[in-house]
Amino acid sequence: MVRERVELKTPEQVRVMRRAGLVVADVLAAVRASARPGMTTADLDDVARKVIADAGATSNFLGYHGFPATICASVNDEVIHGIPGPRVLRAGDVVSVDAGAVVDGWHGDSATTFVLGADGALPPGSPEADPGDDALVRATEAALWAGIAALAQRGRLNDVGRAVEAALEVAAAATGEALGVVEEYVGHGIGTAMHQPPDVLNYATRTRGIPLRTGMCLAVEPMVSRGSGATRELGDGWTVVTTDGSRAAHWEHSVAILADGISVLTAPDAGAERLAVLGVDVVRLD
Repeated sequence: MVRERVELKTPEQVRVMRRAGLVVADVLAAVRASARPGMTTADLDDVARKVIADAGATSNFLGYHGFPATICASVNDEVIHGIPGPRVLRAGDVVSVDAGAVVDGWHGDSATTFVLGADGALPPGSPEADPGDDALVRATEAALWAGIAALAQRGRLNDVGRAVEAALEVAAAATGEALGVVEEYVGHGIGTAMHQPPDVLNYATRTRGIPLRTGMCLAVEPMVSRGSGATRELGDGWTVVTTDGSRAAHWEHSVAILADGISVLTAPDAGAERLAVLGVDVVRLD
């Protein structure tokens, strides 16, 4: 068997990745702030394109294996890889936005999901949102942070998937609604390319995976549905939807494992607020 080579970064390289990560954070914040009913997903792509250009960065999505846009915009039963276009957003839609940027050859990648209200993206717990959709979005985000917290333990790679799955089980038990983990698509290494070894699973396995090492940079990205978690790809060759038509959510952050801890490269506060609740301190690079 041939072991996949995992790219290990120096502290200086991680700092450049942090710059790319902050561009991505700005993109997602701008898209979320601008989203309104009546806009198209192409309009959201225009917002993202401007933020990346103004930052002097480049998109790592545009042209990737022929992908025709700057972001992925996936709505309702679309899980990932939705192509921005003429689709008109409506109040009550569940909108997932995945974005990436490159700075000096180093990549950042992150995703967020929100429920769209009459005046824009709704905050978690909003009474305007369908309770099941709100619970889905919050559970998926909580699972993301549980997976990231597992990286701080410096154990094995598949501890991430175990933590993600455990967090979703807690959420499902609390609401009484089924939550399905999408298993066909997973997280990944990131650095001089957007997608690198190793795969970062979102579910528990019998094997624990490779040891976590200083210099690893990993994109953790749970994808969860209100149904079975099974998916299929549409005829456009990109858009992935749930087979049962259930709504889905997608959250992602790029994370660096450093000698003295972890740092969430695509979170403005490096993940400090969300990880503090889980007993994890972060390394601040800026």
